[in-house]
Amino acid sequence: MNASTPLQQFLKWEKEIPNQLFLRQPFNGQWKTWTYQQAGDEIRRVAGGIQSLNFPKGSNIALISKNCAHWVMADLAIMMAGHISVPLYATLPAPSIQQILEHSESKLIIVGKLDTYDAQKAGIPGNVIKLGISTYDVAEQNDWDQWIKQHSPIAEPHVWKGDDLLTIMYTSGTTGKPKGVMHSASAFDRTVSQGCSELGIQQHPVVFSYLPMSHIAERMGIEMMCIYQGGTFSFPETLESFPKNLADTQPTHFFAVPRIWAKFQEKILEKLPQKKLDTLLAIPLVSSLIRNKVKKGLGLSRAKQIFSGAAPISPDLVKWFEKLGVRILQAYGMTEDCVYAHFNRNEANRHGTVGTPLQGLLVKIAEGGEIRVKCPGLTLGYYKEPELTKELFDEEGYLKTGDQGEISADKYLTITGRVKDQFKTDKGKYIAPTPIEMKLLANTNVELACVVGMGIPQPIVLVVLSAAGKAKSKEELIKSLESSIQEINPGLETYEKLEKVVIMKTDWTVENGLLTPTLKVKRNEVEKIHLPKYSTWYHTQSGVVVWE
Repeated sequence: MNASTPLQQFLKWEKEIPNQLFLRQPFNGQWKTWTYQQAGDEIRRVAGGIQSLNFPKGSNIALISKNCAHWVMADLAIMMAGHISVPLYATLPAPSIQQILEHSESKLIIVGKLDTYDAQKAGIPGNVIKLGISTYDVAEQNDWDQWIKQHSPIAEPHVWKGDDLLTIMYTSGTTGKPKGVMHSASAFDRTVSQGCSELGIQQHPVVFSYLPMSHIAERMGIEMMCIYQGGTFSFPETLESFPKNLADTQPTHFFAVPRIWAKFQEKILEKLPQKKLDTLLAIPLVSSLIRNKVKKGLGLSRAKQIFSGAAPISPDLVKWFEKLGVRILQAYGMTEDCVYAHFNRNEANRHGTVGTPLQGLLVKIAEGGEIRVKCPGLTLGYYKEPELTKELFDEEGYLKTGDQGEISADKYLTITGRVKDQFKTDKGKYIAPTPIEMKLLANTNVELACVVGMGIPQPIVLVVLSAAGKAKSKEELIKSLESSIQEINPGLETYEKLEKVVIMKTDWTVENGLLTPTLKVKRNEVEKIHLPKYSTWYHTQSGVVVWE
């Protein structure tokens, strides 16, 4: 692979396979497609439009949209025009949009497919030029389709050097305000090149892109991997059409977060209850038919690599899918290391771990169990935050991940929690909540779990029910949760044993600020709301508290 930047790689494929499908997206149930040549022409014209605004080279240009063909084209157009992309999460409220646009000093924002643009628009400062995409009913003074008609394709795309700043990715922020993680062109190049080589990712993959591209995992593992390998992107039209769009695509590579895998499991069990499924899988001839039917129904019949990341996944869930012939490979990386990271492999998949490091990734466990890493994908630092950047690295130049873990003799890494997530009960003992939460999530009635315990003698766990849990009677539910606690507690230290399960009365969502855009629990926000009630719940007689 000779190309040293994402843009060079796209230009290579545009020249070599102009007629191959690059992007496909459903509109009103019909797939619209762009070949490499067609997309290249559109990208070059939009880049011409950006250049016509005469910004200084290397200006920051923001992009807010759900995943769609125009996201990929906008990202490449920004690169082609010689500017730095600042992708924003499509679900951000107006105050967060304003905060990021002002902090990044973005000169232009490209506005694509959004659900609540009317409300979000107020967050765009008046001095930021807006480029709307009318395909998604975004009407602005500057319009994508108009630019395509008005501007000629630029003949000389910007040439990126390896150490040039390519993008600023603002973290989704499970704690505190978002920080702008700066990445160079070479960080993207080295990560994708090494990852594709070691994981055996062949040329011309087919991907289905639906997790936020403003998150590093989707940006690297789907967008960049597909651009580097000359692949084809497909996108969902709506949440409702997601299963059909995925089944129509049958991607060769698929990535999901743990919540998605739990949802898939739920849907399968709605059609095939566990008892019936176990019976069918025990019959040799029938079992292979069932596995093939499930994989095709999910859209994974052609998937060569299936990854889970962004948050820990329950080993029980991984084993459950493996029985159906769906091998989920857990991976671990972060925005700051560009996911130059740990991966399980098809031929070496150890449940409960995040796999082994890519070559060139140095890993150590520091005092207190913190994982620290050094690799070619490391961030250039936090944008306009020199003090925070300084704190990010230790004296040997290793990135402080903030995660805790253990490494086996053969280099498999197990994540044991977050340094900041640890808390003390009244007994003064530190508790790491993540491993306990993983055990509870094996119960299919539970969708989300958060172990807490500040100010009380023993920890309690707050749970949000899954659809299956909500369908159960109160008695069935209490019995199921009590049974889980009886299974979990004997394996815990005395001071870790769960005293109560508290069923939340409202769901935790991205919209109400209790989940990040990648569906991780914002522990500090959950605690802010519920901390005053811990003592009352703790002293309730029942082992399972239903918060009415």
